[in-house]
Amino acid sequence: MGIFSRFRDIISSNLNAMLEKAEDPEKLIKLMIQEMEDTLVELKASCAGAMASRARVSRARETAAEGVTKWDNKARLAVEKGREDLAREALLEKRACQQEVDHREAEVTHFEELVAQYQKDISQLEEKLESARNKHRILVQRHIHAGHRKSAQTKIRKADSSDAFFRFEQFESRIDRMEADAELINYRGASLDDEFSKLETDEQIENELASLKESMKKDTAE
Repeated sequence: MGIFSRFRDIISSNLNAMLEKAEDPEKLIKLMIQEMEDTLVELKASCAGAMASRARVSRARETAAEGVTKWDNKARLAVEKGREDLAREALLEKRACQQEVDHREAEVTHFEELVAQYQKDISQLEEKLESARNKHRILVQRHIHAGHRKSAQTKIRKADSSDAFFRFEQFESRIDRMEADAELINYRGASLDDEFSKLETDEQIENELASLKESMKKDTAE
């Protein structure tokens, strides 16, 4: 079972356990992120190990390939010198080196496939990790805003259920009464002024009337 497969099993197990306990989503995502980060470290370490093994095996293959060339040249030299016995020994060494080359070639192919798989798993996990981090940031922001709204609604409900607004209404009624009294005072003042103005107007009319009568008497006498 690969590391990435084990990671999926771990996440699935933790999800089920936390859902059964009704844990909060923020804590759940944080756990998932931690699991992903730990698995990513393990994957990268394993990939680095596979790459190191591939390099080591590649060097061994190159050394064996050099041996094939070396023993082939020795076999040719032995034949030229008429030493078929040495040529046979050289060919045996060449065969052993060729077998080593074939063996190391298979190992290199294996490690190349392993490294490619690790790199693919790392890429997939990094994408999932980035997505989980984004979701966590959004969830945290939503949690903060939800907390603020809950606090505000609680205060509003508390204010509605208290006598604060009743007291405010009483105070407002008192102010309305004071304003009405002030207007009444002004109204009474204005009426008194009107009465005096009326008296002054009546006196002027009477004076004019008396003057008119006096004038008419004079006209009649003449």
